[in-house]
Amino acid sequence: MAKKSIKVDNKEYEISYDLVNPSAKVDFVVLHGWGSNKEIMKNSFSSYLKDYRHIYIDMPGFGKSPTSYELTTHLYAKILEEFLSQLNSSKDIIAGHSYGGKVATLLKPKYLVLLSSAGILEEKAFDVKVKIAISKFFNSIGLGGITKAFRSKDVNTMSENMYATFKNVVNEDFRANFKAFENQALIFWGEKDTATSLDSGKKIASLINNSTFISYDGDHYFFAKNAKDICERIENAIP
Repeated sequence: MAKKSIKVDNKEYEISYDLVNPSAKVDFVVLHGWGSNKEIMKNSFSSYLKDYRHIYIDMPGFGKSPTSYELTTHLYAKILEEFLSQLNSSKDIIAGHSYGGKVATLLKPKYLVLLSSAGILEEKAFDVKVKIAISKFFNSIGLGGITKAFRSKDVNTMSENMYATFKNVVNEDFRANFKAFENQALIFWGEKDTATSLDSGKKIASLINNSTFISYDGDHYFFAKNAKDICERIENAIP
């Protein structure tokens, strides 16, 4: 594990990362999803793509990259753009799982790999809608502290800055960003994914002109059991 301090908009960020095959000339950058970390991605993919320099990153606020700042998806992309520039990365291939898929898309790599990416707004369950409505009511009358009772257990463990970040990014509609992506994209999905539905994956594939869509029998973390096939498809897709 290594760490690099970078400055973006006069704020310091300490980024934890791992390199695999450090002398390779072509880069394979991997971004984890919300609440995850680089280790999950490294455990899945590090045994493959031997001719590529793997760059596994803990995004700020996750894993071993702490931050006290409130962030947005575009700011995440700006931070990682600077970080990759300092590593002299040519952004050949960037893979992003779930939330990391949105950040990867903004980085505009030569080849984009999406793994059950977030970015398509889906219909919320009725009980979730009720919690949102109640929270908005209490916020409107100055009793925002009460809304903590309606947060999920995962959200309640977040720091205040990361909860603010979560609110910034959770309901983003990324359809225009996917449509604007002009390079080649490989889109991989779990057919039993309940976090980002299979229909969302097909929608993203329809928005990105130069894309290929492949699905597997699996859930939101389908890639863990299918990494070998995914990597072979990546190799075959790149001249």
